[in-house]
Amino acid sequence: MVIGYAGLSHLGLVSAAAAAAQGFETIGFDPDASLVDRIRAGDIPIVEPGFAELLAHGDGRLTLTASASELARCDVVFIAIDVPTDDAGRSDTTAVEDLLSRIPPVDHELSVVILSQVEPGFTRAHRQTLEMATHARLFYQVETLIFGRAVERAIHPERFMVGLAQSGDSMPEPWRRFLESFDCPILRMRYESAELAKIAINFFLVSSISTTNLLADVCERIGADWGEIAPALRLDARIGPKAYLEPGLGVGGGNLGRDLATVQRLAGQRGSDARLIDAWQANSTYRRDWALRVLHREVLSESADVRLALWGVAYKQDTGSTKNSPALALARGVAGTPVRAYDPAARVPEGFPHVEQVDSALVACENADALLIMTPWSEFRRTPAAAVAAALRGCVVIDPYRVLDRDDAQRAGLRVHRLGAPEAA
Repeated sequence: MVIGYAGLSHLGLVSAAAAAAQGFETIGFDPDASLVDRIRAGDIPIVEPGFAELLAHGDGRLTLTASASELARCDVVFIAIDVPTDDAGRSDTTAVEDLLSRIPPVDHELSVVILSQVEPGFTRAHRQTLEMATHARLFYQVETLIFGRAVERAIHPERFMVGLAQSGDSMPEPWRRFLESFDCPILRMRYESAELAKIAINFFLVSSISTTNLLADVCERIGADWGEIAPALRLDARIGPKAYLEPGLGVGGGNLGRDLATVQRLAGQRGSDARLIDAWQANSTYRRDWALRVLHREVLSESADVRLALWGVAYKQDTGSTKNSPALALARGVAGTPVRAYDPAARVPEGFPHVEQVDSALVACENADALLIMTPWSEFRRTPAAAVAAALRGCVVIDPYRVLDRDDAQRAGLRVHRLGAPEAA
């Protein structure tokens, strides 16, 4: 049995490497020959913990190619290109449609499975065209990878959600056998249900994020500490030990925003009431600017001659993505103020002339009036608070994710501001 992946972006690369590590002969295809050459040469275009080890584990079983004809050898081909979004959260599925058009005609049973996230209705709309052109059958499967945890999710999936023309249809044998090799539940549903399932998962996540952030904001104002409340919620069976209860700076990345925009549009077209989404989006924007509000109150209002240190540019740890990054939103909000930034993986994009990117966390702190820790990288947690205090000119640390140890920071003379805790606690 041969498994194929069309599209060697983040989703396709990790998924193909996981299939090869699982013991299957795997073909990874991308029409960009230069990208294929880069990956073959070891220039991996993604940041993902454990990916190099995963790739090595499947060595000899993964073939990378820029020739679509190689996909004709496969029993299952996953369309696995990342789907970009614009600033309004709208998806651009051009690359998905292009890869579908490149599936070669076959004279054997071939299952083509869209793994890329698309809007409800997409798979059914493209089914007839693909099947008439190639004699392959078209299906959908929900991708559940998470930036920074993609390897873990690829090799130890919680469940598979698969979309069939009708929920009672049978799965093709090769696709079923491949998924069963991962030893987790397979949930069958119709195309549209599967396409909406990923959106539903993200909606419940956004709901948790918004609720947590609202209550954390109340904690800051009344002298409570959300870190003391969250353990009680995790012990409630209706909420659970794995509930998303960490306060954050709104909804980052692109996927959650895309799903909110998708349902807003679908609801508007069909007359549903989606005003709840407006509240979530407003809450996300408000929380995103939390660090900027604290910075203005504690530092910028006190002096015009200010230098800032910025730890973290990526929208979350263990990724190089800056899509909807709170750190970059903050940098825009202090345009004209000198900023030194450090991130282990992400780069400051063009358009931030006041931001200098340096090569270490402590160099960023030198002679700065305040430190803003906007991405909770593990490296930052290992940096001694005393070393931070020695490098800074001021004493203010804005630490939304509780990266620095509170007691160590206070002993070092730092004034730390955290999400969901009394000010300067």
